[in-house]
Parts: sequence; structure tokens; C-alpha cells
Amino acid sequence: MNLLRALATTSSMTLLSRILGYVRDAMIAHTFGAGGLTDAFFVAFRLPNLLRRLFAEGAFSQAFVPILAEYKTRAGHDATRNLVDHTATALCVALFITTLLGVIFAPQVIWISAPGFSSDSYKFSIAVQLLQVTFPYILFISLVSLAAGVLNTYHQFWVPAFTPVLLNLSFIACALLLAPWLDTPIMALAWGAFLGGVLQLLFQLPFLKRINMLPRLRWDLSDPGLRRILGLMGPAVVGVSVGQVSLLISTMFASYLPSGSVSWLFYADRLMEFPTGLLGAALGTILLPSLVKHHTDGDQERYSSLLDWGLRVTLLLTLPAAVGLAVCAVPLISTLFLRGAFGAHDLWQVREALLAYSLGLTGLIAVKILAPAYYARQDMRTPVRIAIFTLVICQVMNAFLIGPFAHAGLALSTGLGACINAGLLLRGLLHRKIYSPQAGWGIFILKLTISLCVLSSVLWWLSQDINFWLNASSWQRVLRMILIMVAASVSYFGTLALLGFRLKDFNRRAA
Repeated sequence: MNLLRALATTSSMTLLSRILGYVRDAMIAHTFGAGGLTDAFFVAFRLPNLLRRLFAEGAFSQAFVPILAEYKTRAGHDATRNLVDHTATALCVALFITTLLGVIFAPQVIWISAPGFSSDSYKFSIAVQLLQVTFPYILFISLVSLAAGVLNTYHQFWVPAFTPVLLNLSFIACALLLAPWLDTPIMALAWGAFLGGVLQLLFQLPFLKRINMLPRLRWDLSDPGLRRILGLMGPAVVGVSVGQVSLLISTMFASYLPSGSVSWLFYADRLMEFPTGLLGAALGTILLPSLVKHHTDGDQERYSSLLDWGLRVTLLLTLPAAVGLAVCAVPLISTLFLRGAFGAHDLWQVREALLAYSLGLTGLIAVKILAPAYYARQDMRTPVRIAIFTLVICQVMNAFLIGPFAHAGLALSTGLGACINAGLLLRGLLHRKIYSPQAGWGIFILKLTISLCVLSSVLWWLSQDINFWLNASSWQRVLRMILIMVAASVSYFGTLALLGFRLKDFNRRAA
């Protein structure tokens, strides 16, 4: 399988999901704005999302995928299927208990995660109700992540990439059809999350059955593969929880800031998720199985070469995205959100957060490439130590930056922390000689810099008519935004082509 083609397929499915996600967010912004109730929903939905990233896409997948890929390579189909059965059963039991506790203790969870809400009894009560409906999402989406790990190991990359589309469709349908019938319309979003989790799980089951990997409920904690997964999950939980704890602390800080701060950070973060999901998550997903295979085979040269390829593709695609988010912040935010209850004041506040986030975009995506280089070797401890150090640094920056920059200071510390994390991960790989840069990096960076300068000039020239973006109709903004995107793509990739970049130079076969 060609990794560049796999990246294109995975990214295209992710692009569809992100587009629908922005339709969803635009609908939320238009209908509910950026006030107290949307703050309550974003806090309530962020908590099961936090646990999803911690247990499912985070610690669990980091421990599960390398072991699964090793079994697939060395142990054969029957042993691999037994591992999937025993792992799925243990995960189901743990998730059911977690979900039950989350629903029962929802008031305490909201009080801990957003203590600023306690001064407004109505806002606090709505947040609790929202959390009780959304918390079962962790059960469904974690099982979805297990299925995704299996499908990605068998190179079925498009299925997990397409799956989030169903969540966004569920949100949109519930907001349109259910909200008008509810006494508290914001509750429709909570039911959208619940239904979306169910639909995503049901969608993946036929594909698991097709590769004969549909899990059977079989309890066996003595399975050596499962015990290895559980052993790796210990440090992995600590490592992943560091990032999620940092996010939770930022939410706690934001809950004390003016009403709307949580929502402003959310909308800016949603814009950041476009390139991080489209590039970072996709690259990390397609690289990990091949990295595990090279490590299992003892092929250090191909292991290092694959990392080098991943880093070059990361810079090639991430840096222009960061420039675009920073230079075109007002056009992007106004095109997507400026309508209905979302006003000009909200636009400028989201812009501040987006500018701060964009400084760390390359770091955020690089971490998703560099961390799997450790996971593939079943080294969880090094990323954990680096993540803990980064957490401490982020909180120090929060303390200094929240005063002068308010919510944007929280975004800035997150972005800078990601760059520190990525830098330390890269330093560790170089120091241990796990990664050796291939020849040509100097000329690569020079050509990339020239192309980025051209891109920045084009974007600045086309996007700086602020009055247009504030006063134009939605369709006028959409058409102008499309023009800017086309011009940006032509100028950037055209300059790269003139400087000698060719698509075939980035072709790479999967292991």
C-alpha cells in the first residue's frame, strides 16, 4: 500500500467529517451563540471526550495497536482474534463501570471540572443534565476506537476516518429536528452525542466481520497479550492524562473568565482541529503499523527513513496551515460562525484565541508523528516523562499569560507547550539514534521558506478587507473564502513545483 495514497484517502474522509463538523458548529453558533448554555454544553461534552482521548484514542490505542500489529505479524490469525476478543471484553466491563459512575456523580464532576459554574445554579443544573446524557458516549466511542485500531492494523484506514461523519450528522439532525420540541433546546445537542456514539459503533461492526475480527465476549485476564496491553497502559494513561489534565485545568481557568470564554476557546480549537485531524491524526494512524513492522523486523534503517518521511510531510502541509489560520483568522471565523447569536464581539475574541493556537500548530501535529515512534517500540515511559514536564511548563505559562491575555493566554500556553513537547520528543529520538535525518534537509527548509513567504503575501493581500468580512452576506463570504483558498493552494504548491518539488518524491510504501 502506498502511504501517500493512504494519507490522501484517510485525510479525504477526515475532511468530509471536518466539513460537517463546521456545519454543526456553525449551526450551534447561530442557534445558541457563545453564552452560558453553550458553555455548559461544551464543558459537559468535553468531559466524556477527555475520557475518550484518555482511555480509547489515547492510552488504550497506544498500548493496543503495537501489540496487535506484533500478533498479526508473528502469531497468526487465531491468536490475534483471541487477543481482540479478550481485550474487547475487558474494555466493555471497564467502560460500563466508568459510565455508570459518571452518570451517578455528574454533579460532583461538574463542580470539580468547572467550579466557576457553581455561582449560577441554573447554569450548573443544565451542565449536570447535559453530562448525564452525554457521558454514555464514552462507552460507545471507546469501543469504536478499539474497532478502529483493528481496522487500521489491517489497513482499512478509510472506515475509521469516515466514522466521525455519523456523529456530526447526528448533531445536525438533533439540532434541527429535536431542539424545537424540548423545553431546554440545548439538551438536543446532548442527545445528538449519545445517538452519534451508537451510530458510529454500529457502522464499524460489518467491516470487522468482513475481516473476521468481530469481537466475541470472552473474559480471560490471563491472556498474555492482554496482560502486556494492561502493563503498557499504566504509563500510557499517565502520559495521555497529562495532556487532558492540562486541558481540564485550562477549562477551570476559563470558567472564571467572562461568560463566553469557554465557547471562544472551543470555536478556536475547532478550527485548529481541522489541520490536526486532517494531517496529524491521519499521519500518525498510517505510520504506526508500519513502524511496528519495521521494529519487529529489526530494520532500523527503514524505521528511521519512515520517520524522516513523516516529518517532511508534516512540515510541508502543517506550516502553510498555520500561516493560513493566523493570516486569515477573521475571514475564516466570519465565514463559519458570524451569524445569528454569534456576533462581532465573539468573532474578535475567537480570533485572539486562534492566533495564539496557530503558533503551536506545527508542534501539535509533530507530536502525533514523533510519539508513535516511541509507542511502536513499546516505550511508553519516555513520552510520559516529557509530557509531565510539559504539563508543568504549561501551567507556569498559564499563570503568567492569563492575566494580560485572558482566554487567549490559555490558548498560547497550549500551543507553546506542544512545541516544547515535540522538541523534546525529537531530541530523544536523535540522542538515542533511533532517528537519523536523511540528506537534503537544508535545501528542503530553504525551498519551504520561500514558498511560505509567497503564500503569506497572497493571503495578506486577499484577506485584509475587514469591513467586507464583517458586513458581507454569508454567501459573499463563502465565495470570497473559496477564492482565497484556491489562490493560496495555487501560489504555495505552484511555488513548490517551480522550486523542484514533485509528488512522486513523497511516495512511500507501507511495511
